[in-house]
Amino acid sequence: MIKLIISDLDGTFLNSHGDYDRELFAKTWGNMSACGIHFAACTGKQCERVEELFGEYSKDIWIVGDSATRIKHNGEFAFQSLIENASGMAIINTLQEVSSSHVIIACTPEGAVVRSDISPHLKDKVRRSYTRMIETEDFSTVKSDFVKITVFDEQGNCPQTRPHLSPFEDEVYIVVSEASWIDIAGYGVHKGSTVQKLQEILGVTADETMAFGDGYNDLELLVQADYSFAMRNAFEEVKTAARFVTGTNDESAVMETINRIVVLQS
Repeated sequence: MIKLIISDLDGTFLNSHGDYDRELFAKTWGNMSACGIHFAACTGKQCERVEELFGEYSKDIWIVGDSATRIKHNGEFAFQSLIENASGMAIINTLQEVSSSHVIIACTPEGAVVRSDISPHLKDKVRRSYTRMIETEDFSTVKSDFVKITVFDEQGNCPQTRPHLSPFEDEVYIVVSEASWIDIAGYGVHKGSTVQKLQEILGVTADETMAFGDGYNDLELLVQADYSFAMRNAFEEVKTAARFVTGTNDESAVMETINRIVVLQS
């Protein structure tokens, strides 16, 4: 019996416009609640941004946010991983040396820090995932430890940037989720490890878990669920890793699949 359903957001739960069918979600939420199923959003987005997206439902949703470095529920953090400031600054300095064209998003407990000199449209891009954004002229002003560090490259050069981060592999977890994005979290911290912590909190096993994903950073997530689904728009490696393939994110396939399966166990 399914007790926990976990979905990635961008490219999976959210459509190409970064939104979702609210009416359909109300129905889906009702079906899950009637069966006592927990729902978790597992995403690179800031936890506070996920709360904005889900509105009145956000206090009841388990949020595995900030690239799985945090678990938040009912306004409280149940888990948080941090990168020490010195290590984070060394990574940021390396990224700045590699390229001046990509955007570095240095997330701290206070908010997502970006350079103030990035273009307005890139600031808008950051705000789509980060509600709390802090601008700085120089990252050296950041004295907090880092929740995570993310790179966004409009030109899709993240695979070329990744080798420059190899010296840090013994300190942090690094994943190129797609050509335009790199996520850097604490060592051994990724969607799979944090979802495992969530399963322990809830007393749920892998064979009671359903998960949906589309990107390379979802591979570890899918391992944690016996009922693993890749989106039809997912990378081929993700489709191969999942037990099942469902429709696309633009077809609300996550919710449609949940509703079909939940009805069978109600």
